[in-house]
Amino acid sequence: MEQVRIDRRKSYYIVLDIEGTNTTQDALCYDLGCAVIDKQGNVYDTLDLVIYDIYALEKELMKSAYYAKKLPQYEEELEDGIRTMVSIFTAKKLLKELCDKYQVKAIMAHNARYDYFGLNTTMRYITKSQQRYFFPYGVEIWDTQKMAHDTICKQKKYIKFCEENGYMTKHKNPRPQEKAEIIYRYISGNNEFVERHTGLSDVMIEKEIFVRCLRQHKKMRKCLFEK
Repeated sequence: MEQVRIDRRKSYYIVLDIEGTNTTQDALCYDLGCAVIDKQGNVYDTLDLVIYDIYALEKELMKSAYYAKKLPQYEEELEDGIRTMVSIFTAKKLLKELCDKYQVKAIMAHNARYDYFGLNTTMRYITKSQQRYFFPYGVEIWDTQKMAHDTICKQKKYIKFCEENGYMTKHKNPRPQEKAEIIYRYISGNNEFVERHTGLSDVMIEKEIFVRCLRQHKKMRKCLFEK
């Protein structure tokens, strides 16, 4: 990516997404993608990382990956230099460097609980310690699913869209689904859209959800642990 001039008058954010294995209470991360963006969704920097400690060293665990059928694609993209394989410690260092460089206000993900606990669990699994924390201290963790719940998902047009397309939950009292894929279908007008379920590609749709939420100019929860 070309060198960009950092405008200190702007607020910068990181949108993050992981893919993980399905063998522990929380996922073990093998794919980490993130992008530095502003409030308009402009992208200033990206990371597209494969986590060596899980992807390369935990072959049996990788058989349980949610999207294991995509693993040949990872091999091709690693060979072509599209992705970079790094240790979890290098991934943590690179994320902190981005936060410091852009003075990032918040790191966000859609259903951020999955990404937050997945990365912390991965650190603890690799180090055999319960005290390891992946994210830079002092940076807030936001959840675009919460933001969308309080804005987009309450709109009559979105509710109607979900009703007409079978995107309601299966609960006794059905509600519109809040999956990133469904919300992006609505805001993009592309009802055929399918998530790739790789870190950086999913980040690019989640950033659009963030931007649309901000455009609603409504009160909304942002922080992961905000009730």
